[in-house]
Amino acid sequence: MQKKISALKELSRNLWWSWDTEAKEIFEDLSPLLWQRNNHNPVGLLQHISDAELVARCQCEYGEKIDSVYDRFTAYLNNKGTWAAKNAPELVKNPVAYFSAEFGIHESVRIYSGGLGVLAGDHLKSASDLGINFIGITLFYKEGYFRQYLNHDGWQMEDYPLQHSESLPIEKVTGADGKDLIISVNIAQSEVFAQAWRLRVGRATLYLLDTNIPANEAHYRDICCRVYGGDQNMRINQEILLGIGGVKLLDKLGVKPAVYHMNEGHSAFLTLELLAMELAKGTQQNEAAEKVRSRCVFTTHTPVPAGHDRFTREMMHYTFDKYLSTSGMNFDDLMRFGSDDTNNIYGLFTMTVLALNLSRSANGVSKLHGEVSRAMWQHLYPEKTVDEVPIGHITNGIHATSWTCGYTDSFWRKYTNNIDDMSLSREAAEAVLAKVTDAELWSLRYSSKRSFIDFIDRYLANQLFHQHINSYYNDYETLRSTKNTFSPDVLTIGFARRFATYKRAPLIFRDLDRLDRIINHATRPLQIVFAGKAHPHDDAGKDYIRQIVQHSRRPQFSGKVIFLENYNLGIAKRMVSGVDIWLNTPVRPMEASGTSGEKTVLHGGLNFSVLDGWWPEAYNGENGFSIGNGECFDHHDEQDSFDAEKMYTTLETMIIPSFYERNDLDIPVKWIKKIRNAIATIAPEYNTHRMVKEYATKYYLNRK
Repeated sequence: MQKKISALKELSRNLWWSWDTEAKEIFEDLSPLLWQRNNHNPVGLLQHISDAELVARCQCEYGEKIDSVYDRFTAYLNNKGTWAAKNAPELVKNPVAYFSAEFGIHESVRIYSGGLGVLAGDHLKSASDLGINFIGITLFYKEGYFRQYLNHDGWQMEDYPLQHSESLPIEKVTGADGKDLIISVNIAQSEVFAQAWRLRVGRATLYLLDTNIPANEAHYRDICCRVYGGDQNMRINQEILLGIGGVKLLDKLGVKPAVYHMNEGHSAFLTLELLAMELAKGTQQNEAAEKVRSRCVFTTHTPVPAGHDRFTREMMHYTFDKYLSTSGMNFDDLMRFGSDDTNNIYGLFTMTVLALNLSRSANGVSKLHGEVSRAMWQHLYPEKTVDEVPIGHITNGIHATSWTCGYTDSFWRKYTNNIDDMSLSREAAEAVLAKVTDAELWSLRYSSKRSFIDFIDRYLANQLFHQHINSYYNDYETLRSTKNTFSPDVLTIGFARRFATYKRAPLIFRDLDRLDRIINHATRPLQIVFAGKAHPHDDAGKDYIRQIVQHSRRPQFSGKVIFLENYNLGIAKRMVSGVDIWLNTPVRPMEASGTSGEKTVLHGGLNFSVLDGWWPEAYNGENGFSIGNGECFDHHDEQDSFDAEKMYTTLETMIIPSFYERNDLDIPVKWIKKIRNAIATIAPEYNTHRMVKEYATKYYLNRK
């Protein structure tokens, strides 16, 4: 029995379990209540269950399930016949070092805030699945990103619960002497120390740097307190620790990466440390810069100039004074690497410019975003036309098995041994779909929607995510009635993402009378679920949440429009599995890629979006719905009016009729046809297995 218990505990400390349905079930089966209370965290769960109970539970079928899962886990880790072994052996021998300010791997490890982190987490998982030797670098945020709750007026409030290392699947990194491995970075006039933690994600490893140790001055201990927390001074300190500290950590570990990948500009200071290491060898600066470029690649995610991190000359001088005294660089040279204007080093220092100047290749995250990025940064390459600017694109995808809920996973495994097979090619997906009847697909939709609606009821009525007495959902039970509650029979729209204003969350409420007629149609009604967080300093985004909450209280929308508090990866997975339509309304072309609409596909959901981000590449007229045809207007109000009109018209004339038109067996044949088309055309292309293979072949192995 002890062997089974040891296996269970080993499984709990590798996040491979987070994308394996049976592995999750062996933890949930121990205690569904504790599983929920511990935010689906197996380490926290096992701390509340005695070995005596585990011994007793392992005597019969439960013990056999542990053996089955553990055998599959060890086979996964020991598999030598991976894609990378066959196609990129260099990336098996030497690792890819992937730097990101956040990683969204699972809701129980709160070191992410939104889409950038979720993309990084999915990238990490696919690299593991493909057998790439992959190391992630980030910070250990003790308070993570905030927990959201709404006050009585529907205004977002923030709470910051601590993450305790002993309840997480992480371990301290130690040196050969058995002591904590400590690195240091120079910030301003201080030497700041950081210890490292290790998190195992399948075959991949994620290192987290942590300054909350006694060796540091009190104000430096808080560098790793919150994801994107604090002011500009805190931001630059975090980015120095991530970039420079991350390189120092790898060097101290003796790791020699094949390539350094910067996921957004937050980690671009890593190039300075690589440059300093070359200069320390006696390499001349121009040659040293070329050597750094040959080892770095950069992915930009931000399609608007204002979204890129910039620091004043004064802040750079103050923060880097001590660092430069030992690096072999002078201050003006440093400013040139990050200056938007190569003829003026007295302006702002831009992290994206630093990354572009010291990378061998760069890319946007969709075809459209690549075009936008080339135009945005063309001034850095005055001798080149816009089309010649060296910024390509690799369109983002999703880690399919992470985003298929248990029922969906079980459904598809009746028709294919490995759900990832549907991500291989359109032919592979169509071969699986040919085995599935329309009735079975419609059954999948009903089962997924029923599970989601039951989740909403439990989540709100039992206040599983907060106990704030002023929450407007304390009276949720009074809102419920026979006719005034969510139903699996009703067309359901989901909207969930970061509440940045350009994403226009309240757009569907632009014409309240028209929306009232749509939602409360006698025979073809509609219901809408919203979720998402605004940045703590974004009052405009918070006001969008407040508007939606206020609209949901209107008598005509009560119980038919819901806002779920404290959006996280767990809620996201529930939503993408349960809604019929995933709504996306950004101002074009401000959505760099977006991936949430890709996550609905294997559940039988359809995307309904402005032609922005990844959607212009994927949309074929039969695999979802578009809001307009990419029209852009100079004035925001004109754009909003146009897009709202297109959205209402498409709902009324295309989406709703297709959903409610049924055959003699009460199956919406036209709707199912669109689901089939979406699965066949989107699942094989918009996944991180394809994405990571592209990074490997186009950028990681490129030696230009």
